[in-house]
Amino acid sequence: MKLPRLPLLATLLSAAALAQTAESFDVKRPEIAAFVADVSSRDGMNRKEVRALLKAAQSQPKILAAMERPAEKVSPWWQYRENFITPERIADGAQFWAEHKDSLERIAAQYQMSPEYIVAILGVETKYGRITGRYRVLDALATLAFDYPPRHVYFTKELEQFLVLAKENKLDPLALTGSYAGAMGAPQFMPSSYRRYAVDANGDGQRDLWGDWDDVIASVANYFHQAGWRPGAPVLAEATVAPGAQIEIDPRNLELRETVAELAARGIKTELDVPADTRALLISAEQESGPAYRVGFHNFYVITRYNTSPRYAMAVYELAQAVAQRTHFPAPTPAAAPTPVAAPTPAP
Repeated sequence: MKLPRLPLLATLLSAAALAQTAESFDVKRPEIAAFVADVSSRDGMNRKEVRALLKAAQSQPKILAAMERPAEKVSPWWQYRENFITPERIADGAQFWAEHKDSLERIAAQYQMSPEYIVAILGVETKYGRITGRYRVLDALATLAFDYPPRHVYFTKELEQFLVLAKENKLDPLALTGSYAGAMGAPQFMPSSYRRYAVDANGDGQRDLWGDWDDVIASVANYFHQAGWRPGAPVLAEATVAPGAQIEIDPRNLELRETVAELAARGIKTELDVPADTRALLISAEQESGPAYRVGFHNFYVITRYNTSPRYAMAVYELAQAVAQRTHFPAPTPAAAPTPVAAPTPAP
């Protein structure tokens, strides 16, 4: 299964009819004209081709709406958890592990990464490659770069990275699909992460995050290895809060600014046996019945480098534990094999 690699000008012609019937970007807009000039100069790209690509891009209002209400920010933990820690996703994760056991465990050992967390990332992100997104990546990134002021700086950089990625890997930038934020493939890498962390694990000359499971597994493992994952180190623990304890949680902070001893001095304890000077972070884990708390450690922080949401990191942790238990104690119940990851096709 190969990624689409079509001549750029031919692709632009084939997309012309679609572009004519949808709202396209005015490449004369000052910020778009400046982007074209900057990318052409900085990355050695053909200015006419960059302009033509942006003219073919389509603004997507649905993307702007989705950016305003991401589930990991608006749903309480107990509700967010219900979307990811399901019997089906656990069983499919165990089946994925069984089907890719040799590659998964070999690559995990190579990168000093815990295999259950590789599986959990793929489960949370795309249901093991089943749901990789239907938006054209070009449309998503252009919409967010030029029509979403709150994060236009970040997405302008990602749009540039995407164009460079397509050029470097001879990919068709009008055929690649992904999430509403422009994340791609089974592990949902943003373009900058794709360029930095994706791995050609089988030496075929491609870093294919849609259709090559060895590449996918190695790329996730490499991401976590580079982020500082510590094999065997703790990730998360339940917290016991004494009556009247001082609770201070900044939802924007993910840094480990306190130690276990400092938390204990505030009346917040965990039964996990770790040294008193272990760096830690108090996390809100709301239950339907009321407030609840957990304590995250270094590896929890590493998971948030993948997605900067404590709820996301907790979902990855719980799915990893459930899949590992299902895989080893007892053996996984047979489940339908995950649907193979399809090569990207242009969005309808």
